[in-house]
Amino acid sequence: MSRGHLALLLLAVAVSLVVGLSAGTVPLSPGQVWAGLRSAGAPAAVIVREVRAPRVLLAFLVGGSLGMCGAALQAMIRNPLAEPYLLGLSGGAGLGAVLAIASRAAGPWAVPVAAFIGALGAVALVYRLSLVSGRRLDPRVLLLSGVVVGSFFIALMSSVMVLSDSAATRNAFLWLLGGFGSSSWQSLAVFAAYAAIPLGMLLLNARGLDLLALGEEPAQHLGVDVDRTMRVVYVCTALLTAASVAACGIIGFVGLVVPHAVRTVARPIHRTLLPLVFLAGGCFLVLCDVVSRVVVRPLELPVGVVTALVGVPLFALLLRRTLA
Repeated sequence: MSRGHLALLLLAVAVSLVVGLSAGTVPLSPGQVWAGLRSAGAPAAVIVREVRAPRVLLAFLVGGSLGMCGAALQAMIRNPLAEPYLLGLSGGAGLGAVLAIASRAAGPWAVPVAAFIGALGAVALVYRLSLVSGRRLDPRVLLLSGVVVGSFFIALMSSVMVLSDSAATRNAFLWLLGGFGSSSWQSLAVFAAYAAIPLGMLLLNARGLDLLALGEEPAQHLGVDVDRTMRVVYVCTALLTAASVAACGIIGFVGLVVPHAVRTVARPIHRTLLPLVFLAGGCFLVLCDVVSRVVVRPLELPVGVVTALVGVPLFALLLRRTLA
């Protein structure tokens, strides 16, 4: 990526943050947003500081994390269609979160931990279904297995929500469609605590991802511990997906749309690609959240609906190219 492209990306990030703080049921001008950030006594201070700032920052972190998950998974299994939602990780994390809610598990850490266990279970099941003769992993079979496992977990989630007598579980229907309406500084802090280490681990394994994109045998010959690198990527993407689901529900296709958009202007070297994907993913999800807030104002669309409207046509196009 040239310096010009990087400058445009950083400008887009700044603009998206300002737009995210300005848009909503009560529109604010950039001047009102700045005054609210500077002074606690400003008329818009409560809206900007307590309502919109944690929402925008959480959307940015979630979008960046899901984008990095997609880029890492696409390199690891050498399939341009790979991303957490399509590989079943989001479904497994959602099932774990719903089970924690149905059991009335207390504490801010209970739901993310349960979501992580569910995501790991989904990873294990998808991986086991994808092994073919000679215990060789087939990337195409892996994607199909992920779609099947994800659908199965979503069906189980629906059953739990319908049968549970917990009012919170029934209200989880809207939450699972993805949204940042319940964002707070606490939820932002919990997500940041969960996401910091896996994001760092993905960056540390950037060279391994470069070589895995060439194939498992070439990577092994070039000195990569293939099994270890794949385990690290699986665990990190499961952690990030689980934290995202626990914070804002199931939001799909961010990990599909953003890496492909960044690769059109940047070299596929993961040391630079992953940070760029993080910035672009954060910008993308903040803007999707803005659309969800203003398109049917004063009502609010689930953010997962907006990302699906963008991601499904791209998925169809990529699928046609992959199978051609």
